[in-house]
Amino acid sequence: MAKSIVTPARFASGMTFDEYVKYAGSPENLAREAWGGYFPDGGSIPTPRKDNSAVFRERYARTRLGDQQVAAIKWLAAQPNGPAKILMISEDWSSDCRRDVPAMARLAEAGGLELRIFNRDGRKILGTRRPDPAVYPDGNHDLMLEFLNAKNGGEWASLPVAVFYSNDFQELHRYIEYAAIYHKDLIRGHQQAARAGETETQTKERGQREFVAMQASPFFDVWASAGVDEVLSALYEKLTVKR
Repeated sequence: MAKSIVTPARFASGMTFDEYVKYAGSPENLAREAWGGYFPDGGSIPTPRKDNSAVFRERYARTRLGDQQVAAIKWLAAQPNGPAKILMISEDWSSDCRRDVPAMARLAEAGGLELRIFNRDGRKILGTRRPDPAVYPDGNHDLMLEFLNAKNGGEWASLPVAVFYSNDFQELHRYIEYAAIYHKDLIRGHQQAARAGETETQTKERGQREFVAMQASPFFDVWASAGVDEVLSALYEKLTVKR
């Protein structure tokens, strides 16, 4: 296995959750390139980056771990070589990040784990599946390369990434993009499919409305909780099953 670039110093350079939320609304962040979904004509006319800090605050405030989740992370953290640190890679424009980063922050708090969050990109948004750190050296594409998402026969720079480490930086588990029970491609494909009598513009507008409504629904909370459960189960296996 190749040596990880995640050193104690690199980990410590990341943002805490509070710092990340403040950064999301900062002039520095808002000056960065907006995600393509914010471009009303598909990308040729740039529009300002949205301030998503309030969304992170709201989701954090409403996120409550179940008693069994709290007990599980406390038990895991107390084990020899148990989880002690979480490294996350995020971009605030990502609905998956807005769903899972607050949940992982709550998990870190419950278990006494140290959480550090890194942007994936610099001023420009990554436009390829596989990043090249030399092209945009102001981002964290070197970190992203270590945690690419292998799916559909390729590798993707998917977000969010949550990597769980022991206190001495032994990697225990990595969680990427969304929980297994959230069949996002299937759901989004249905939302974006044309309905009878719709124009192309109407299809796009309706599909976006349905996606926004889904993000505000209880199901995003269900999938956030499932992500926590998935992590807890994987960590339990890692620490108890001898392979």
